[in-house]
Amino acid sequence: MSENSSAAAKQSTVMVDGKPRYHEPAPQHIDVEAFRQVVISRRSVRKFTSKPIPKEVVDDCLDMALLAPCSSGLQPWEFYVVRSADKKAKLVKACMSQLAAKTAAELIVCVARTDRIEEFSRKMLREWPMPDVPKLVQRYYQLIPYNYAPGPLNSFAMVKKAAFAVGGLVAAVPRGPYTRSEVELWAAKSTALACENLVLAFRAHGYDTCMMEGFDEVRVRKLLKLPDAAFTVMVVGAGERADDGVFWPQVRFDRSLFVHDV
Repeated sequence: MSENSSAAAKQSTVMVDGKPRYHEPAPQHIDVEAFRQVVISRRSVRKFTSKPIPKEVVDDCLDMALLAPCSSGLQPWEFYVVRSADKKAKLVKACMSQLAAKTAAELIVCVARTDRIEEFSRKMLREWPMPDVPKLVQRYYQLIPYNYAPGPLNSFAMVKKAAFAVGGLVAAVPRGPYTRSEVELWAAKSTALACENLVLAFRAHGYDTCMMEGFDEVRVRKLLKLPDAAFTVMVVGAGERADDGVFWPQVRFDRSLFVHDV
């Protein structure tokens, strides 16, 4: 940990039950209505104008995407900003030449990775933001690579699944991820959270987006030379909304179908 991080950590402690604890006060006076307008006005825009997005805006939106919550802090995502004209043209074709891709000022491929769990677990311990790494935290990040390793043909996953099923008879236990597909789902969930941050950040800057799942995964993988353990979650097109960029009013079903008090 850097000296600056160590000093900041020491300045951000409070005493709780006689013990020093990290303290990060919640910011006050956040404009809820402004945030609500960002959320409400976020639409899937299918047609953009020719106006470019300043690079500093794109970078700021990406930085906010990287602040998204993620499982165990392992950040299993990557973002490919496709700026090469040749690659952009190929990506548009891989996105079935849909209008949102053809007219977007920026195309960002959002990728989930499952092959950096061990590397990033070690990195988390090296870059722990406090002066000392608690033993429980050390143990946790030492075990994570084994917990998420499915083994050849999911062999290790089946052993873990059986063991946790037995343990689950007497206590609450984690029920995965065990198999390769479950680990991919784990990575996709965190990456999707970062994608949401990304599109809301663009909206806050006055630009719009389209989160596209309609693309040829094989062609995108080949274009970006992705490793086997990486896969595309979505392609985000971004730009200035055209006057006819939103094709129809938003449809949302009745709240009672989704929200339940139990």
